Amino acid sequence: MARPNTAQPINTSVRKLALVIATAVSGMSVSAQAATPAKEETITVTAAPVAQESAWGPAATIAAKHSATATKTDTPIEKTPQSISVVTRAEMDMKQPATVKEALAYTPGVFSTRGSSTTYDVVSIRGFTTSTTVNTNQYLDGMKLQGDNYSEMSMDPYFLERVEVMRGPVSVLYGKSNPGGIVSMVSKRPTTEPLREIQFKMGTDNLWQTGFDFSDAIDDDGVWSYRLTGLGRSQNAQQEMVKSTRYAIAPSFSWRPDDKTDFTFLSNFQSDPDAGYYGWLPREGTVVPYHDANGNQHKLPTDFNEGDPDNKISRRQKMVGYSFAHEFNDTFTVRQNLRYAEVNTLYRSVYGNGYIAPGQISRAYVRSDENMNSFTVDNQLQSKFATGDVDHTLLTGVDYMRMRNDIDADYGSADPISMDNPQYGDPNINVTFPYAVLNRQEQTGLYVQDQAEWDKWVLTLGGRYDFAKTSTLTRSSNTTAEVNDHQFTWRGGLNYLFDNGISPYFSYSESFEPLSGATMNGKPFNPSNGKQYEAGVKYVPKDMPVVVTAAVYQLTKDGNLTADPSAPTSGFSVQGGEIRSRGVELEAKAALNANLNLTASYTFTDAKYTQDTWYEGKRPAEIPRNMASLWADYTFHETALSGLTIGAGGRYIGNTVSYYSANSPKAYQSFNVAGYALMDATVKYDLARFGLPGSSVGVNVTNLFDREYVSSCYSEYACYWGSERQVVATATFRF
Repeated sequence: MARPNTAQPINTSVRKLALVIATAVSGMSVSAQAATPAKEETITVTAAPVAQESAWGPAATIAAKHSATATKTDTPIEKTPQSISVVTRAEMDMKQPATVKEALAYTPGVFSTRGSSTTYDVVSIRGFTTSTTVNTNQYLDGMKLQGDNYSEMSMDPYFLERVEVMRGPVSVLYGKSNPGGIVSMVSKRPTTEPLREIQFKMGTDNLWQTGFDFSDAIDDDGVWSYRLTGLGRSQNAQQEMVKSTRYAIAPSFSWRPDDKTDFTFLSNFQSDPDAGYYGWLPREGTVVPYHDANGNQHKLPTDFNEGDPDNKISRRQKMVGYSFAHEFNDTFTVRQNLRYAEVNTLYRSVYGNGYIAPGQISRAYVRSDENMNSFTVDNQLQSKFATGDVDHTLLTGVDYMRMRNDIDADYGSADPISMDNPQYGDPNINVTFPYAVLNRQEQTGLYVQDQAEWDKWVLTLGGRYDFAKTSTLTRSSNTTAEVNDHQFTWRGGLNYLFDNGISPYFSYSESFEPLSGATMNGKPFNPSNGKQYEAGVKYVPKDMPVVVTAAVYQLTKDGNLTADPSAPTSGFSVQGGEIRSRGVELEAKAALNANLNLTASYTFTDAKYTQDTWYEGKRPAEIPRNMASLWADYTFHETALSGLTIGAGGRYIGNTVSYYSANSPKAYQSFNVAGYALMDATVKYDLARFGLPGSSVGVNVTNLFDREYVSSCYSEYACYWGSERQVVATATFRF
């Protein structure tokens, strides 16, 4: 397990500016401090109270006790009236996830829907996925990572301090969003203590990666500090003929003239020349065998690629912004978060779109060249005051988002490919539908929230009004379709805090999500709405690094699009659908003692279409009813094995369903995708006893027994093989 981030005295030794710059550029410097004795650098976790944790900073152990995702204020987990899960830097250092969705593999209520593909971090939360092409509903440093069409940002876990999941509607603070919840990430930020880290990785599928992370104060008083994090990676994808490469760097600087002011410049520049495999396979050959021309049954290999060697998806993303906070006095604090982002995406692919008997996959073609930029700013005023015996934390704010995506695309057909003897190259592409559009989105939100505390009660009440505009300019006809939505959403929650750390709660929350398109009569769709009732209990003792949560909920999304019942095969929709999800979620994260860490979770999700032309009464695709996980790692301290950590975990994903059409109204038939259980393991050794405090070497294995499984199926033509066994060796050196 990662070493706890305990408070240390500020280093006042002289650090020359030239040395700082040299350190940032070359990654090499000479420490002016004496080496710490090895026994003091051994990885330890104690049950004693640690320094005050910040919702925007590192947590001391795997059990984070503060979060700002659900309130936009630094709030203890036990005072939050909705379900929150936090994956800390300590947990990521132990499991070494390659993607954000992999970092959430042990988190309740979250299911990764794209199998082995790492192009996008697409997940479903509480049975709901986003309605657009890939829109992952991810937030970074309190602001949405806006996406559109195939342009979607992808954050590398190495650049993150924590990854959080808030389950349930969140529009009261963030505006338009998916009702299932959001993934909220916090960037690494400058420290005033020296940090010099170089990391090397090698592993399965010809993985080679190197990263560095440097941070320190620039002046003796720690007013100015910097952080420079970078990474380069190359790896073959699981599928043949596909690579994944990434080069990224994230410079940041902080100005803290006193304990009341913090201005942090944040940036991230990332190039993915090869963003991996983004395709799918039919049900035949994955879930069930297919028949060749001789009637023999076969399964496709897990590295099968139905595409073409010329396929390519590349992405370049740039983000520049800042986070500012100033505390005027004990009452008023202002905060402003701002970011400008650009994403350039090229997606060129021949891909499968159905099974043709015997033993062939029909294929289609897409080429989309996109240039997206977005601007986001969030202004907040926090006021702390009392009215009689009631203490208030009042948050008022206004945020604004603008997005513009210029799309130049072609869609068409390509020749089928044999599943028995695939012949790649010359797919005979025929472009049938050129598509050149300019998509724009704009949102302005006004919100207010009060966290009122009286005795042991905490009441959270908030409301928000949004002005959202979506428009599409079709260049071929020079016509613009525009939809303007106004929406009010609110949330109320009540917690009771027992002295022993137990906190029962109840809450109600809402969300809205704009929908594109129109009915057969040309009427634009209204936003869909989400409503959730949630009750639960949290156990967060003050004197132990333990967080245990349990929740039950009912979440309903109405205004869902469904086939027009007057013409069900026309392709037009009406806004009469409804999806309801009910569930139970349990989670425990604990540093049980100086040696043992434990995480456990269980999820039960009962989701179904309560109103729909085709699917009424049926379960949505790609939603498992049951999920469970358990992880434990043990670090030896006092024996001859001191410094050795061993860890192992198991993940169970229950069966899912999907549907295929029988070519007649209301004749969609379901098919089952089997559940699966996977094992992961790690071995890690701390190098402090060899005079390298903070350094370590280790090996992480996911899917330990190399289980072959289908992750899920979006439809009968879109199934995803799960990830094969991955073995990755990591060497981290700090000096």
